[in-house]
Amino acid sequence: MSIQTVNPATGEVVEKFDPTSSAELERIMSGAHAASAERRVVPPAERAKPMREAARVLRARKTEFARTMAAEMGKPIVQGEAEAEKCAWTCEYYAEHAEAMLRVDPRETDALRSYVRYDPLGVVLAIMPWNFPFWQVFRFTAPALMAGNAAILKHASNVSRCALQIEEVLRQAGFPPALCRTVLLEAAAVSPLIADRRIAAVTLTGSDVVGAKVGAQAGHQLKKTVLELGGSDPFIVLGDADLPFTAPGAADARLVNSGQSCIAAKRFIVVQAVADRFLDLFKKELGTRRMGDPLARETQVGPQARHELRDALHRQVEESKKRGARVLLGGEIPTGPGAFYPPTLLAGVDKGMPAFDEETFGPVAAVIRAKDGRDAVH
Repeated sequence: MSIQTVNPATGEVVEKFDPTSSAELERIMSGAHAASAERRVVPPAERAKPMREAARVLRARKTEFARTMAAEMGKPIVQGEAEAEKCAWTCEYYAEHAEAMLRVDPRETDALRSYVRYDPLGVVLAIMPWNFPFWQVFRFTAPALMAGNAAILKHASNVSRCALQIEEVLRQAGFPPALCRTVLLEAAAVSPLIADRRIAAVTLTGSDVVGAKVGAQAGHQLKKTVLELGGSDPFIVLGDADLPFTAPGAADARLVNSGQSCIAAKRFIVVQAVADRFLDLFKKELGTRRMGDPLARETQVGPQARHELRDALHRQVEESKKRGARVLLGGEIPTGPGAFYPPTLLAGVDKGMPAFDEETFGPVAAVIRAKDGRDAVH
């Protein structure tokens, strides 16, 4: 059964991929394990050379990569170019600073000699999400490779071309071909990878449900993990806020990546004294953001990454309405093709509503009133 990517702006199939076969997976794992043994003795200054070249490749091909992001998960092209630039900066940062970070650190103890030494772990498995398909990978890959590790990338299936392009960047930059490889696998195939003796550590960015499973299995195998999971970040507006300044920032904080960001502001907790004025300004700001074709440079809000994610977001809005929330803007699925959902503003949000109790992973802003600053923090 093939893996396919679907353009969320049109609903059309972009590309089909054959999953990585068991024989190819074994070759990739064996190659990465051997490459990690060789790479660990390469000095950081030598590791930095292809890392700097990776930054150059990312910048040179940023529009190409942004178009892939737009096609596979709907990211507006200007934001995709900025993402590629951020990846390039990250490569340069670790190329410059890794040697100092990895230097042996002497410590004073009652022993004859004490120090902290930083050694490579080996092969690190990265299970990465679709919402920042390049950045999430490079923020892991750059430090992991500079530390002397090898990397196996299991990316989200709906951004498979992004995953292959990332492997291509690293190969073009001059990294050993076996050192950082992509595997195209469904989620069910991840568990045997974690258990493989050649995997030394696991990192995942995703939901708390999946994170709990990956963390439990890695822990059972005594393998190190780094997990970055979801959240419902608060944006607190106090009585002395400069509201004309605050409202545009609030809109930007909610609509970053079309609302599909782990660290986007999601719950806007506003003290009663300024709530009405903030709502008016916030509604106007959200209403100015342009939703449309992610390949158009004026687009600020693209489609949601998949239709089922858009539909789940709408159910959260509808259920919140049933429980008393008021829709001041948006809240309706547009007609026409694509997984679009407009910037949406909910007022009167309180406990017991999905918009209060759950993460809304899309362009839905929930405004919650608080008596004062202390109540807002509570």
